Amino acid sequence: MVSRSAKGRAKKPAGAARAKGNAPSRKRPASKPAWQSGRRGAAPGKGQRGSTPVRDIPKARSLGGEQVEGRHAVRELLLAGVRRTREVVMAGDLDEADILDDIIDLADENKVPIRQVGRNRFEAMARTDAPQGVLAFAAPLREYEIEALARPRNGRPPFLLLLDGVTDPGNLGALLRTAECAGVTGVILPRHRAAHVTPSVTKAAAGAIEHLQMATVPGLPTAITALSKAGVWTVGLEAAAGESLFDLALADQPVALVLGAEGTGLSRLVRQRCDVLVSIPLRGHLNSLNVSVAGALACFEVTRRREQTVSAP
Repeated sequence: MVSRSAKGRAKKPAGAARAKGNAPSRKRPASKPAWQSGRRGAAPGKGQRGSTPVRDIPKARSLGGEQVEGRHAVRELLLAGVRRTREVVMAGDLDEADILDDIIDLADENKVPIRQVGRNRFEAMARTDAPQGVLAFAAPLREYEIEALARPRNGRPPFLLLLDGVTDPGNLGALLRTAECAGVTGVILPRHRAAHVTPSVTKAAAGAIEHLQMATVPGLPTAITALSKAGVWTVGLEAAAGESLFDLALADQPVALVLGAEGTGLSRLVRQRCDVLVSIPLRGHLNSLNVSVAGALACFEVTRRREQTVSAP
């Protein structure tokens, strides 16, 4: 059993194994540009870009993400409640921490079984280097159709992130976390030769995957064409581009940022199909940024401009 001291902290006796499905018995109340468009020519005025009708119902597919590791990721999984959590597993030698109490409380409220196992058994189950003694098994993430991501959300134009062959799970997880914090409404990943939602990604994303709508596509060039037909402007980050990210005047438009792979950047066809290419001005001796850092700058630049547009008289 997982019990509490008088101070309310969870006590996890070493070597004590809890039977699967035996959740804590405590009862708590439930809470709950200058513009350069390349091949299109003219700058878009507000509302000038045409759109093609899109389908109303996203196709339900599996995106992965069934094994969630790390304290923040597991807590957000339980807190968000957007997919079913089958089980939470904890190592038997954990320190006392408020976030562990939160996980126990949330699992109790959502009737999710908690299983306590020895450290060796836990490490054998984990798929990341530092799972922090907590992991969970959940229903897979829902995958959306690209057309569904191109629709407005909460009355605001779509703000999408496309990743062209990002292969490092740490970079992908960091980008997903940044995207969620910056207000990105959807993420599109290539189906091949790229990182997908693995336990390492879920840990690095720290719960962001529970709030992002995501899709995978056979090829990003085709996806960019589909977004264009749906009225979304695509902006590629390219180190050699002549236009600065900070001169981009598209914040109030449906927009999709496109980031390239580590080292190689945007692929040729993706680069050609983007509506505009922008670069991040660098003032130091190095000539590039890590893709997750570049993505953070780009996402929050769009967010900053959107906030200015909303607050303008």
